[in-house]
Formats: sequence, structure tokens, C-alpha cells
Amino acid sequence: MNTFVKNVLSSALGVFLAIGVMMAVGFILMFGIVASMEQKPVLKKNSVLRISLDGALSEVKQDNPLQSLMGGDDGVSALGDVCEAIRKAKDLDRVKGIFLEAGSMAAYPAMLEELREALIDFKKTGKFIVAYGNNYSQGVYYVCSTADKVILNPQGAVDWKGLAADMTFYKNLLEKVGVKMQVCKVGTYKSYVEPYTLTEMSPANREQITSYMDSEWKNFVKGVSVSRSLSEDSLQAYADRFMAFVPAEELVKCGMVDTLAYIDGAKSVLKHMTGLDDDDKLRMTTVSDVCAQKAKSKTTGKYVAVYRAEGDIIDNQIQNFGGATIVGSKVVKDLEKLENDDKVKAVVLRINSGGGSAYASEQMWHAIKRLDAKKPVIISMGGVAASGGYYMSAGGRYIFADPTTLTGSIGIFGMIPDASELMQGKLGLNFDNVKTNKMSDFRLDKMYRPMNPEEKALVQAEIERGYALFLKRVSECRKKTTEAIDSIAQGRVWTGEQALENGLVDQLGNLDAAVAYAAKVAKLEDNYKVKNVPEAEPWYAALMQQKKESYFEQQVRALAGEYYEPLMQLRTFGSQHYVQARLPYVLSIR
Repeated sequence: MNTFVKNVLSSALGVFLAIGVMMAVGFILMFGIVASMEQKPVLKKNSVLRISLDGALSEVKQDNPLQSLMGGDDGVSALGDVCEAIRKAKDLDRVKGIFLEAGSMAAYPAMLEELREALIDFKKTGKFIVAYGNNYSQGVYYVCSTADKVILNPQGAVDWKGLAADMTFYKNLLEKVGVKMQVCKVGTYKSYVEPYTLTEMSPANREQITSYMDSEWKNFVKGVSVSRSLSEDSLQAYADRFMAFVPAEELVKCGMVDTLAYIDGAKSVLKHMTGLDDDDKLRMTTVSDVCAQKAKSKTTGKYVAVYRAEGDIIDNQIQNFGGATIVGSKVVKDLEKLENDDKVKAVVLRINSGGGSAYASEQMWHAIKRLDAKKPVIISMGGVAASGGYYMSAGGRYIFADPTTLTGSIGIFGMIPDASELMQGKLGLNFDNVKTNKMSDFRLDKMYRPMNPEEKALVQAEIERGYALFLKRVSECRKKTTEAIDSIAQGRVWTGEQALENGLVDQLGNLDAAVAYAAKVAKLEDNYKVKNVPEAEPWYAALMQQKKESYFEQQVRALAGEYYEPLMQLRTFGSQHYVQARLPYVLSIR
């Protein structure tokens, strides 16, 4: 028995010692990783900045430290990061040029436009840009057309065909499962609810989509025309031919690409333009490595803060499948900090949002106005700043937009599901209650019965009050009557260049233009630094907060594709404020 106890104790001691050794080794490895991550990457001579134009392009990078530690792909995921890398690469002697690796990148046209402008500015230094792709999607080709050499795989294609807008309608599907959408709205063009209530586009919706899509396509054609020295008429004719099915050799003849080569041939071109011999090693560097290089320092304690707000506007943080969100309560607190920061002399609010909660939009509008009373707040619209995104913009002093930014959509709606047929007719559920007053049981989150006419009238009145307040905020910002704003509102979506014509924005320009203007208004001249806020959390904080559902979210996104966003919005109806200021639909532009 004593021998048995001794064996058990010795085994337990061995296990504890092994665990202790493993923990010590783990801590050593972790500290080693920390040290390596904190070291500034060293750029070698004759480096080429590789930019992967694939995946989804967002305004702010959603860091995944686990993926970074495991050596994940460093593709483009944040417009701010890649534009910063391009700007820094201009002044880095060790970076000789840029290699654009074409793929199929999902992004708003205005985001592609800003990326394109950064590349055009880079070329002013005399450094080269080379683009290579097995296949070029239409938006990526628009960006890559800025390159000195556009190279295509001999078996590849350029998807040049013009823009098309696809909408999916769920009305019949919902009816099959016993669900109907009860809608209250203001705005002829406020068409967010159409996929849930109709089976095709309304005439007003078709009108606005046609208008702004024609504007965006015109900018695509004009940009490529200038970069490739092709006439706009020729590019329109090529689009009508559906160039994706044209032999690659024909694309060279018509001037859309410069040459055909496999990836090894493209690397040979890069070596030649870098001044290397064929036997020399081609040194590629990444966006993150270039961003990590120290910029030229300015000895100043004055800052222009760039606050980035991206995603759906919500009241408070909710548990969902992830994705960027603008949490109204958090933004209000962040802006208050900027208001009290004496080193921040001006703020550029960068907005990339199709809207969301009208209540949260109003709270942020108030916080922006309060901040602007103390220091100038300049608005920079990204890919989209519409509905609730425009509501926020109305709090600023001056509004910049890109020509292809989607903006406007000044309108309000409420959509409440009625699942009484599902619950009672299909599931066999029965409901009963006791109440003290006529409307004691009127709750918008109760879907087991439809609203009666009196209840719906109350909701409609609330929606109309919200719209009137929205008009008031915009009319004050734009110094116009509410009647004048109403005539260009009604939920209608405009491009940035259209919004400039009708007075909803002040100037066309990118984020850099907005920062320069903010410094000018604050009388900083050239004596300031740019400070990005909110500041990124330490890597270990992000590591500790990685949620289990992040992997699941990726799989759901991949499986659902273009249906992901509308499905997720249906899922979160119960946790959102029922009065919404949101872009009128989830639209897929191809």
C-alpha cells in the first residue's frame, strides 16, 4: 500500500513539474514573440512594396493577433493602412516601387478611388508601379490601371462589362414561413424595406439606383481613360463586348493590358525595373512592415485627430457575429475625450456607414456639435456616409466627399415583424394576457400579433417626428430651409459629386484633403501631427478578447455570400432601436 501511495505521489509530482516546465517555456516563447513584434521591421535595399488586392477592403483593420502569430496572409484589409504605406513608401529610399497583386476585392467605389489617388500621387516620385493578375475584377482593374505596366496571365481575363445592381427580395420566402413585415416610413426613395415587402424594385428605387450607378460608372471610365490613354468611347464599347470572355491577346491589342506573362515573368519585370539581375533575389515587403517604419517627426505638441467611424450604427454594443459597428454610446464618450484633450486642435471625423439607429445618430450628432463648438470638426466621407451616416455628418463644420461616395438617404423607417401566422397557424402556439389599460400589451418586440390601426398610427407619427428632426438637423448644417432639404431628401441616395451639386456636401476630396483643411481652419499651418483615434489596443488585449465565434462568422460569411448582411440584419432586429436611419437596401454592385 505504501509503495502504491509513493508511486501515485511521485507520478503527481512529475506531472506538476512537467506542467511547470511547459508553462515556463510558454512564457519564454511568449516574451520572445512580444519582443519580435515590438521590433521595427528592417527594410532591405531595393525592396518592392507588395499590395494584395483581394478580400474585403474596410476603413479600419480588424486585427486578429492569432492569425498574425500563425503567419496569416498580409492582404489589403484596411484602406487607411494601405494608403499610409503608399505615402511612406514615397519617402523611403529602400522601396523602389509597388507591386499590385490583383484579385477580386470587395470595396465601395469611393474606397477604390482613394486607393487609386494614393497610387497616382506615388508615381510623382518617379518610382514604378507594376500590376499583375491571373484575373482582374472590374474594381481592381480600375485601381491597377494606374500602373506603369499592367501584366495579365496568358490564360487570364479582365472583367470589364459595366456596373449592374442586384437586389434579392425575401417577401415570398417570409410569407411561406408565416412572417409579414409591418412598415412605417417617411421618404419616397427610402427603399430599405422593399426586399421584405415587394418582389421587385419600386419605380423610385430604380430611378435612384440608375442615377448614382451611372455616375459611378462614368468615374470608372474616366479614370481608366486617363491612365491607359484610351478614349472613353472605346472603353464603353469594350464593356459592351463583355471583355471577360475576350482572348487575352486581344486585351493587349486594345490597350487594356501591356503584356502577358506568368508570375515568374512578372517577377522578371520587377527585377528589371528594380535594377536587379535575373539571378538576384527579389525583395518584397508588406503593407504592415512599411507602416511600421518611423515617419519624419515634427517637433510639435499640436494634433489633428482623425476619428474613424465605420459600420452599422447601434445604440450599445451587442453580441452578434462580429463586424465593424459604430456604437453610439462609445462614440459620445470618445468625442468627449477629444473635446478635453488640449493637444488636439482639430478633428476629422471619417465616416464609412450606411446608418442604423436613428436614436444613436441623434446622440452622436449632439456630441459632434458640442465638440465643434470648441474645436473644428471636419467630415471626411468614405465609401458611404448615408442616412444615419449623413445624420452624423450634419454635426460637422465642413463636409468632404469623394466623387463616388454614396451619401444622402435622408429618411426614417420602422419595420416590425408580424409572425402571428408562424406562431399560431404553423407552430400551434396560443397566447392570452391580462391588462389594466387599452394598450398595456402593445410591445414592438412581441411578434405574436399584428399591430392594430391605432398602434400603427402611433408608430407612424413617431417616424414622422424623427424625419422632421432629421430635416431640421440637416437644414441647420446646410443653412437651407427644411422645405429645400426635403426636396432632395425623401430617402434618396446621391453620389458625392451629385451631393456637391445639390448642396449636401461642401467639397470633393479625400481624407488627406480633409486633414489639410482642418489644419488650416485651426490655423496650424504645417506645424502639427496627425493622430489616429481611437488608438489601437495592445496586441495582448486583442488576443485575450478573441471571440470563439470569429471563426464561425468567417464560415457563415463564406457560405451565405451576398445574403449574409440581410440575414444578419434580420437576426438583430430585436436588439436594435425600431426607428432606423439606414441605407435603403443591401445592394450588390458588380
